[in-house]
Amino acid sequence: MIQDSLTQPFAILLLQIIAIITIARIFGFFLRKIGQPSVIGEVIAGIVLGPSLLGMWLPEYAEFLLPKTSLPNLQLLSQIGLVLFMFIVGMELDLKLLKTKIRHAVVISHASIIIPYALGMGLAYFLYSKFAPENISFIAFGLFMGITMSITAFPVLARIIQERGMRNTELGTLAVTCAAIDDVTAWCILAAVIAFVQSGLFISSIPTIVFAAIYVIVMLRIVKPLLNRYLVIHQKEEGLNLNTFTLVIAILLTSSYITEVIGIHALFGAFLAGTIMPQIFNFRKIFTEKIEHVSLGLLLPLFFAFSGLRTQIGLLDNLQMWGIFLIVLFVAVIGKFGGSMFAARLVGQNWEDSLRIGALMNTRGLMELIVLNIGYDLGIITPIVFTMLVLMALVTTFMTVPILDLIDHLFKNGPKGHTVS
Repeated sequence: MIQDSLTQPFAILLLQIIAIITIARIFGFFLRKIGQPSVIGEVIAGIVLGPSLLGMWLPEYAEFLLPKTSLPNLQLLSQIGLVLFMFIVGMELDLKLLKTKIRHAVVISHASIIIPYALGMGLAYFLYSKFAPENISFIAFGLFMGITMSITAFPVLARIIQERGMRNTELGTLAVTCAAIDDVTAWCILAAVIAFVQSGLFISSIPTIVFAAIYVIVMLRIVKPLLNRYLVIHQKEEGLNLNTFTLVIAILLTSSYITEVIGIHALFGAFLAGTIMPQIFNFRKIFTEKIEHVSLGLLLPLFFAFSGLRTQIGLLDNLQMWGIFLIVLFVAVIGKFGGSMFAARLVGQNWEDSLRIGALMNTRGLMELIVLNIGYDLGIITPIVFTMLVLMALVTTFMTVPILDLIDHLFKNGPKGHTVS
């Protein structure tokens, strides 16, 4: 009887959560000890649990812990974690901050999209015939590869800046603003790409884009003012009552549902819901504290594990495959690091700060994994391309801190820069 209970779907799900969280925290702890973001350790934990390690060396244990029949449940739960996380990312986007450095930030952020996007399209031309799915057009594949080369991990970048004491410096403010604009622009482009892929033709994607634009206007012009007015009447400064909490969760879920139905993915709705949250009464900080631990500590590691299950390093089984991966990595770094660095130099930053901006903007982290999983679910990329791009995301994120340390050593001025008031 006990043996039968062990294989029940809910029992399996609980065991998966326990195993994933435990291993993710262990790897995250060791990565933080060497100055790396814990997100890298959590992604590595997912790869360890997947076919690259556990599935290869202990297949019977892997089959018991992560049977294929249980994966849809794990995926759905991880999607809830992503929705909450994107909501938090939206709330962390300070629109007032964007205005303070808007001119330079727009040039740098758009250069850090246009240059790697063009290189990604060029890379797609060489990869398409051998690595693209048969039913995907080159335009869809190329547009998506451009996105994968262009994304920056705004949350990871912001945390690196905070940990290095750069939060209140001109350089830190500029880098965070660039990353915020970069991600907003990249996600808008991704929404258009998803609409195109799902519709098949560009002209067929126009209704989706129009509906999405109308929805954004409704959220910004109607929902946001109404929510502000509600808070002024019903919310006290010192806390968050249950009615307000329930209302905000309802807005989050409804926004995610509508964008999913429109055809641009639920994560866009969650992000948009976060950006319209009021800033009065320190509301964003209070609400973030309510859900951040559940999202980052419990649900988000499930997403990393699910990404790890899809990452099959064994597919890179010869020198040619590893050579192609190195080309992908080279294109990613040259486009993002180089594009951001030279754009920063163009707008008047010195070489020291330009190099730091390039290193920070080259951080991909979780945001890249979200994009890759969307592409995988839509059938735009194959498992081998997915694996290469996951490894690229890990390497480019891992290299950020060592490069910043190297820049500090070379210039010997430290990362503080000028403090902003």
